[in-house]
Amino acid sequence: MAALQLKSAKFRQEREHDWSRLSGLLEKVETRGARSLTDEQLLAIPVLYRSALSSLSVARATSLDQSLIEYLEGLCARAYFLVYGTRPWIAQRLAHFFTTGWSQAVKSIWKETLAAALITLFAVLLAYVLVSQNPDLYFSFVSPDLSQGRDPTASYKSLHDGLYDGGPADHLGPFAASLFQHNAQISLFCFALGFAFCVPTAMLLIQNGAMLGAMLAVFAAKGLGWNFAGWIMIHGVTELYAIILAGGAGFKIGLAVAFPGDRTRLDAASEAGRACGGAMAGVVLMLLIAGIIEGFGRQLITSDVARYAIGIGSGVLWLSYFYLPRPRKGLANVRL
Repeated sequence: MAALQLKSAKFRQEREHDWSRLSGLLEKVETRGARSLTDEQLLAIPVLYRSALSSLSVARATSLDQSLIEYLEGLCARAYFLVYGTRPWIAQRLAHFFTTGWSQAVKSIWKETLAAALITLFAVLLAYVLVSQNPDLYFSFVSPDLSQGRDPTASYKSLHDGLYDGGPADHLGPFAASLFQHNAQISLFCFALGFAFCVPTAMLLIQNGAMLGAMLAVFAAKGLGWNFAGWIMIHGVTELYAIILAGGAGFKIGLAVAFPGDRTRLDAASEAGRACGGAMAGVVLMLLIAGIIEGFGRQLITSDVARYAIGIGSGVLWLSYFYLPRPRKGLANVRL
């Protein structure tokens, strides 16, 4: 009997911390509601619940004292109804994503997003200055396939017609699809390659920004800089912001790998990737919207005023949606 009691006491001492933590979290939910917990605490409950189940199984198999078994049974029963309660419908999950989850994910990487925006802006300005001073450098930033005749040798008329000639309507759909694919690839590479200490992500942002700056210099040299800016803004605000967000997510992973702290680099990268998942899901949606606008609205809407209004309006809309204060709900509204 003494040996059994000693074994039970040792078993409890080794695991009691996790049991107490699970009990405390359950009590907090039962008395103050799930909203009283942080996202990290809510995500910890299933892990602690499975640990308690394992302890209960061991306690039953080794015939430990009955009071310990009854305690674990009660603890597991309380956790069961929280973990496996009624789950929200897909519509509720989507509503949570668009009302809270997406904006929280974007806010969590605001520093990295700012760094990506500054790098992009620097590349735009640098390429603009260099090409303005030496047009021969244009093809160092823009490949002939992407320029499609928009280069320093183009005439004013051809550049002007490219900005305002809508072209055959049946060609707009495939054009939008190809642009969406191109921009989606850049965004996903910015995110996926961030693990290499942020270097590939920064290079992709520089390349993308430099291409824009070089093209702006070509149009500005012909007196069409204002017109080109409006032409690109109608879709570019959404598209560039999506790419910058993807770059910010890539920086988040790269910094986690470079400075993992007490964690392994793999664990740090995995944790950062999960944190950025919501932001990247939204990036794909933003690129889809930008692709539709680019393929249709940019060519069909030929008024400079309307183009600027749509571009500026979309920028204000995105910034308001992501960064304006709102009640914090987090995971508290989604039952585990």
